[in-house]
Amino acid sequence: MKILLIEDDQETSAHIIYALGKEGHEVELCHDGNEGLERARGGGHGALIVDRMLPGLDGLSLVRRMREEGSQTPVLFLTTMSGLDDRVEGLQAGADDYLVKPFAFSELLARVHAITRRSQRAGESEPVRLRAGDLEVDLIRRTVQRAGRTIELQAQEFRLLEFLMRNVGRVVTRTMLLEKVWDLHFDPRTNIVETHMSRLRGKVDRGFGAELIHTVRGAGYTLRAD
Repeated sequence: MKILLIEDDQETSAHIIYALGKEGHEVELCHDGNEGLERARGGGHGALIVDRMLPGLDGLSLVRRMREEGSQTPVLFLTTMSGLDDRVEGLQAGADDYLVKPFAFSELLARVHAITRRSQRAGESEPVRLRAGDLEVDLIRRTVQRAGRTIELQAQEFRLLEFLMRNVGRVVTRTMLLEKVWDLHFDPRTNIVETHMSRLRGKVDRGFGAELIHTVRGAGYTLRAD
């Protein structure tokens, strides 16, 4: 995938280009907001990674103009501005996701993959069932079955499993889970994610032989059917 990176910090840019390149992505780099907007207008990018604080034209204004002109290219904001109001402002401007510096590159990759998948699904009908191996989630009936056996989940456990199933094979971070499952854009400094994940794994994996939910040390969690 071709990604447009609009970032004025050379060290950050170099690390991002290296990390994305290892995943097979082609990265086009701009250090200036005005130039970045012109490159974005040229199209051909699967996603944009945009710093909020840019010379020439700030990232917020850049994304607003893109959306006003009809561009639907997925956008991930990078910023040192970590306040809730800052996040809301970025999302309201038209960004698809928001990542605060400093960040782990595993989370950057996970978020880029997530926003591009959402974009690819935008023109498709929403699935009513999600499957991974012998695990099936019915989104209409709100039921879960594995190997033909019904699994009873609490509401929050169901949301957690649904998010994992929608990102099957991908690593999802603790921050992503807090935002997408609990709608928390800050760290509550509790073990809420770990507690719910432990309960979910006990219900989904215990007694079925092969485990589907895995911990990725130092990164997060992933659901995969090997």
